Amino acid sequence: MFPQVAPSIPQVIQLIPLNNYLWLSTALFVIGIVGVLTRRNAIVVFMSIELMLNAVNLLLVAFSSYRSDPTGQVFVFFIMAVAAAEVAVGLAIIVMIYRNSRSIDIGFLNKLKF
Repeated sequence: MFPQVAPSIPQVIQLIPLNNYLWLSTALFVIGIVGVLTRRNAIVVFMSIELMLNAVNLLLVAFSSYRSDPTGQVFVFFIMAVAAAEVAVGLAIIVMIYRNSRSIDIGFLNKLKF
């Protein structure tokens, strides 16, 4: 009934090559990994985890735009919802640890083991 039209990449997306998105996403993810592995502050660790999640989101959106397929953008929506819930629970835990110990240093959390 309807003619099949091949999906085309939008003109705005064509201006930036896919390799640039790959390099930017890789750089953001590596910065997030370095932040998680080297920092002692729990809030900075959470920010680094969020940076890694946003790097993956950027890559999913770039691939879904280049393929003209909205599946990647749907995944991004769910990743952002899970990340928001993770941050809410994580920050609540950090606030309770700070109230009890007056420190948010993750090295202090070793002392909480049984």
